[in-house]
Amino acid sequence: MTTDTPGRLLQLLSLLQTPREWPGGELAERLGVSRRTVRRDVDRLRELGYPVQATMGADGGYRLVAGKAMPPLVLDDEEAVAIAVGLRAGAGHAVAGVDEASVRALAKLEQVLPGRLRHRVSTLQAATTPLTSGDGASIAPETLTVMASTVAGRERLRFAYRAGDGSDSRRLTEPYRLVSTGRRWYLVAYDLDRDDWRTFRVDRVSEPFATGARFAPRELPTGSAAEYLRQSIQRRQDSYAYEVEFTGSVDFVASRVPAWAGRPEPLEAGGCVLRGTSGGPMEWLAVRLAMVGCDFVVREPGELVRCVRELGGRLSRAGGG
Repeated sequence: MTTDTPGRLLQLLSLLQTPREWPGGELAERLGVSRRTVRRDVDRLRELGYPVQATMGADGGYRLVAGKAMPPLVLDDEEAVAIAVGLRAGAGHAVAGVDEASVRALAKLEQVLPGRLRHRVSTLQAATTPLTSGDGASIAPETLTVMASTVAGRERLRFAYRAGDGSDSRRLTEPYRLVSTGRRWYLVAYDLDRDDWRTFRVDRVSEPFATGARFAPRELPTGSAAEYLRQSIQRRQDSYAYEVEFTGSVDFVASRVPAWAGRPEPLEAGGCVLRGTSGGPMEWLAVRLAMVGCDFVVREPGELVRCVRELGGRLSRAGGG
């Protein structure tokens, strides 16, 4: 019989998180308590924010349903390892749809993982090789989780950095946000040694170290970290401006392009126009434009127009056209 009420509540919650309906008698038998105690424990879970639904019947049943808020989850060892491995695999590559939120979740989970589970996660990941597209830089998940924890905790971050020209330096920063562009991760941070805001490609970062020193967040010069990154890329010499018209609506196109690409604007004749700046390969931008899912016309630059034509011809030939 389970006499420890907190322990019994956690055991009950773990059972209810299995996607099925539990008869009251079965729960009472599993927990070694009376049905009346089960009813009281269910009421306690509801007070804590867990949406437990009861059904009428001879035996009565309980199940956990979707609620208005996300209460804490109770994971067993296998579930915790599975989630951590999945988040690590996604965080190692800046793919569309896997952004800062997943990295924050990974940082929170690894912070509370017992040592035995942390070892299982590391061992499993070391024994596997992800099949990736090869168009994005690989990043150690530990690097992202350290950065995410310092962003969330407003803690100064020190790291080694290799610039695009190959020069090495040590940086002491006040991290602001991690930004995923779909191909790469960037850190937007205030560089204390240079007394200015900077963006850092995370795949060029090594030896990240959370110093433990707290700081009061500064005001970013632009409205968002994504906008600051876009302007930072625009200032680089190897960047180029582009203008693309889409037949789709503003909301549709905005939902299919990354934030760094800019915000589309409506056109009087219908559709919308996207203006932005990129410092990445034009081939990649051409692919991303084609993936939006509606017809489009590249207005500039001419090199991007040629790139899109070549891509279209290559895809047409591949399809037998």
